[in-house]
Parts: sequence; structure tokens; C-alpha cells
Amino acid sequence: MKQKILPASSTMKEFESFLRSPYEIGVFLDMHIAQLQHINLMAKEKGKKMIYHVDLIHGIKNDEYATEYICQEFKPYGLISTKSSVIQKAKQKGVIAVQRIFLIDSHALEKSYKLIEKTQPDYIEVLPGAMPKIIAEVKERVKIPILAGGLIRTSEEVNAALLAGAAAITTSKRELWDSF
Repeated sequence: MKQKILPASSTMKEFESFLRSPYEIGVFLDMHIAQLQHINLMAKEKGKKMIYHVDLIHGIKNDEYATEYICQEFKPYGLISTKSSVIQKAKQKGVIAVQRIFLIDSHALEKSYKLIEKTQPDYIEVLPGAMPKIIAEVKERVKIPILAGGLIRTSEEVNAALLAGAAAITTSKRELWDSF
């Protein structure tokens, strides 16, 4: 991925900041299904590519049927989910599929490896992303590009995650959008 920072928005105000930014690809987190059409139109008008977090779209279930609907109606650039059915349907529909995993402990990491083996996503989003050593380990093990997100608060942490092998950083921290 050429873009090293993927601005993440949870509010319309953050989204409008992304629209004014030089970044082409953005992530929209927490939204209501009724906002999706408006957000999608605004992004397309500005030539932006959106990745939607299916698990955080309120008013619609995060399953393969919702994924099919979102892909057909809104033609997103990509979708993020923790659910394997969402990842598989997104891939089937030709949409970039980002499997989100949480680095809670060794057991959770091993479960995530099995899930990734099954779904073969286009990208893995690792949370928290402020763990460069684990990012390097995951990258070596799965050979799938990694997005690092969560608890990355400084440009030094961004650089550490990128040096560890992350393809890009997902962040809602506006100061980091401006520094890269």
C-alpha cells in the first residue's frame, strides 16, 4: 500500500477533515446504516476510496448478507471485520478484505492465525498496533500485509510499526494525519 497513514473517522467532523486531506484512502468506523449512502456519495464526489468497518455499522448485522448488500449498493474500496463470513464475502465480491485481529494474549493470537489461514484476507489489521515486535512476528508467520491500528499515539510509534513491517497505519489521531 502506497499510503502509509489511513485516516480513520468515527464522526462526520473527522470524516470531513479526511475529505479535505490529501489522502486518497480512508476508513470509516462507527456509523449508522442511514449515514452510509451520504458518506459514500461525499467520498465519491471528492475522489476518495473508503474502507468501511462492517462490525461497527449500526442497524445492520455484520454477516455475509449485509456484506453483499454493502458491496452491491455502495461499492466500497474495502471492508474491515473480525468475522470470517464478512471477509470471505467481501473477497468474493472483489472488495479489499481486511481481517481485524486483537493481540490480547498468545491464545488469541493462535486463534487469529487459524482464522487468517481460513479466510486469506487481503490485509490484516492488528490491534493494538503499538507492538512492533508482534507486528514483525505476525508478518513473518502469515505473509499477508499488515495494517497497524489502535494505541498508536506518536510519530515515533508510527515509524516503529512501519519499520516492524506494517504496510500502513490506521489512525483517528488527526495530528498523525498531518505529520505524514
